[in-house]
Amino acid sequence: MSQGLFPFKYEPEFRESGTTSLGGLPPYLELSQVLGISGSIERNVKLRENSQGYTDRQMIMPLILLNLAGGDCVDDLARLEEDQGFTQLLRRVELQGLPRNERREQERRWRKERERTVPSASSVFRYLDGFCNVAEEAKRKVGTAFVPQPSEGLLGLRKVNRDLVAQIQARSPQTTATLDMDATLAETAKKQAFFCYKKYRAYQPFNVYWAEQEVVLHSEFRDGNVNAGFEQKRMLEESLEMLPSDVTKVYVRSDTAGYQTDDLKYMAEGKNARFGVIEFAVGADVTPALKAEVAKLEETAWKPLKKWDDKQKVWRETGQEWAEVVFVPNWVAHKKSNPDYRFFVTREPLAEQPLPGMEDQLQLPFPTQTFEKKGVYKLHAVVTNRTLAGDALIRWYRERCGKSEEAHSIMKEDLAGGQFPSKDFGANAAWWAIMILAFNLNVAMKKLVLASVDKSWSRRRLKAIRFHFISLPGRVVNHARELCIKVEAQALELLERVRGRILQLARPAPAT
Repeated sequence: MSQGLFPFKYEPEFRESGTTSLGGLPPYLELSQVLGISGSIERNVKLRENSQGYTDRQMIMPLILLNLAGGDCVDDLARLEEDQGFTQLLRRVELQGLPRNERREQERRWRKERERTVPSASSVFRYLDGFCNVAEEAKRKVGTAFVPQPSEGLLGLRKVNRDLVAQIQARSPQTTATLDMDATLAETAKKQAFFCYKKYRAYQPFNVYWAEQEVVLHSEFRDGNVNAGFEQKRMLEESLEMLPSDVTKVYVRSDTAGYQTDDLKYMAEGKNARFGVIEFAVGADVTPALKAEVAKLEETAWKPLKKWDDKQKVWRETGQEWAEVVFVPNWVAHKKSNPDYRFFVTREPLAEQPLPGMEDQLQLPFPTQTFEKKGVYKLHAVVTNRTLAGDALIRWYRERCGKSEEAHSIMKEDLAGGQFPSKDFGANAAWWAIMILAFNLNVAMKKLVLASVDKSWSRRRLKAIRFHFISLPGRVVNHARELCIKVEAQALELLERVRGRILQLARPAPAT
């Protein structure tokens, strides 16, 4: 009897060796070992230090791998456990390189014979609860912007990410760090989550993205009612402390949430002891006073804003214009020793112009201004302490809307940052922090490994990497006391080149 509409059928596989649908995931394990993630977890996260059963490393690493494999909830760990080939390999590499006494110590953590390779969902839920700071989280209130002090466990995860970023920097050094600071809304159905400004329940983590390395340098989990500008100066200071020692120059980009007097003065006046003056471009509030100065501009002051077409190698019109405005807001003290703050404004005509006399009745989610004989324009302003030409400055500022916002999309759609496992704030904060580790590990795989095999990999999102690389089918067999993953020939060539590159990264750099 046919199993379905088409002429094929399914039969069970009775071979003793395990099949795997994750043939490209083991190289991530190798790369994580090279980058020292497991060691950093053991040093910095101490929730399971003196407990029976799984260690912190054995709890966190499967959650990182779950993110990379495409799982988005704790229950999806069952799918990893069912992958016989991958769990067989994972069990073997757990003890790789450990001396005999440490192996025995690992075995003594289990009162009975260990049955699972990947921890069960119930044990992971209990583990995530250990990241909660109950006293601090009880202070959260509707209508009040408040960020609970992180628990020791969450601070430990933050240190793990700092160490991971430092390892990436050591293998691909950058002396400059352009920090894109922004928050992202992650919608949730959890009743314990607060409503955000868009009137739905959400969390609103604040992220600092290092553009040159394409990694998340720092991330703080927040409630949905905590606006993006809340304590942004503190976030900047913490981020600067996390930068590796060989970074010598810092730039900052932010939307209007960063338009805060203390923040701007901190950067422009060089109050940071390590980096001094920090050059920035920040979205500025379009206030009535600024509009009044814009209205004084001659039409000749407006210049077309062009965009570079990388495919055609030509500059193209955008339909927008820009101008520099002489504007001195009240918070800028009138002293010759004060730094210069430059204001640039862009304008773009509305696609549908209002009827005459109806301009003042417009209710749009962005600022507008009416120009005589020209019509109504959408207005946007930027403040900076940089000396770049206006059009170059605006294009540089807008680069933050590319990669850093794409990173937010990857966190919530390609990884598990869009789903939260618990009603408890701290458990969800730990889930988010572990997702950040998976994000940065994948960046390392793209930049340090896959791009050296084929440059086209550097342009692919995680979904594409998962389809073409991580989800390679294979069969794991034991041969001469070694594990062998059998894959088809084309995949074998790619995997061998990838592993060769990882082996190169593991070797110490030659002395100079």
